[in-house]
Amino acid sequence: MNTTVNVPYRLEFSVEVPGTPEQVWQAIATAKGMSAWFLPTEMEEREGGSLHFSMGPEMGSDGQVTDWDPPRRIVYEEDWAALMGKEPDELSPLTSEFLVEAQSGGTCIVHVTSSGFGTGAAWESEFWDDMGPSWMPFFDNLRLYLTHFPGQQATQLEASVSLPGDADELWSTLRDELGLVEEGATVEVRDATGTVERLGERQALVRLTSPVPGMLSVFTHAEGGSTATAGVRAYLFSADAGDYVRREEPAWRVWLQGLAVRA
Repeated sequence: MNTTVNVPYRLEFSVEVPGTPEQVWQAIATAKGMSAWFLPTEMEEREGGSLHFSMGPEMGSDGQVTDWDPPRRIVYEEDWAALMGKEPDELSPLTSEFLVEAQSGGTCIVHVTSSGFGTGAAWESEFWDDMGPSWMPFFDNLRLYLTHFPGQQATQLEASVSLPGDADELWSTLRDELGLVEEGATVEVRDATGTVERLGERQALVRLTSPVPGMLSVFTHAEGGSTATAGVRAYLFSADAGDYVRREEPAWRVWLQGLAVRA
């Protein structure tokens, strides 16, 4: 029985970002741009082009660009049936649409819509309950990227660990250890200096100024059961960022692992 005709889940929101429509388009509709504020991305930048988001070692989401109208509109579908080990007719694709609307004063509104699935399984409602809180903070990254680093190529640093305990309690420990107490504050995040741009529920965003300029996202989330994930993801904009990542990525993992002792 084909269940993909019923697609009840839909998330819609809009964000205002600095830049011309062409600058915003480069950030949301190219591999270089998406990799600078979202996940490492491979994309054939055309209608019908293939798409791949890297979600970590040996894990990723494959898809296809289904609508391409620069610098106004891009739509892509991700093959979540394959990702979840389902048959193609069991799960509709996860479809995302970005619509760029120019504003006066040098900004644009980006209208974002994500929709899909429709099997009625319990995990779907849980997925969509989590979709907003996990998806929308990336658009703070986008705003910060277009404000401070437009058009630049990012080198990503990513480290995460699974730890026993509650995600909220883990976040409290992580936030206190890094001194993430208020937006606008200057902080020392291990060996880096930056400004707290956003404090949210179990996540924060820091604009790094030294030793490498960039953005650092710090977060925790529940894994289910009695374990939680603590992680960092940085987007670095410097010629020597690669050396910094090779040194700091393993050091971050060790530091995060130590939260289990400090909690």
